[in-house]
Amino acid sequence: MTDAPVIRIRRIYDPPGPDDGRRVLVDRLWPRGISHERADLTLWLKDIAPSTELRRWFGHDPARWEEFRTRYVAELRASPDAVRQILSLPGRGPITLLYGARDTRHNEAVVLADYLRGLENTHT
Repeated sequence: MTDAPVIRIRRIYDPPGPDDGRRVLVDRLWPRGISHERADLTLWLKDIAPSTELRRWFGHDPARWEEFRTRYVAELRASPDAVRQILSLPGRGPITLLYGARDTRHNEAVVLADYLRGLENTHT
């Protein structure tokens, strides 16, 4: 049995950290002002991001947060290949989910990290 990777989240606008491990951008749109070199990505996985419709509906409105979480988890359940792609990244160490939103508590990476951690707990 292998150890599940540590899942971290971080803004793409923050400099890469030495302990980031595999860096995965989970936004559907490329973040403004970030070069591909500065991003230092292992993977840009657009397919795991919330749908355009859900992203627009949410609009980073904290009042819609709980409903956004519910809807996004439903989308994740419908996209097992994208979820598997993150968990099967080659290498060891942490996986850092990167996002561009200003709000550090109400964004898709927070939901995705919780979802991935829940999957890991059901398989151990």
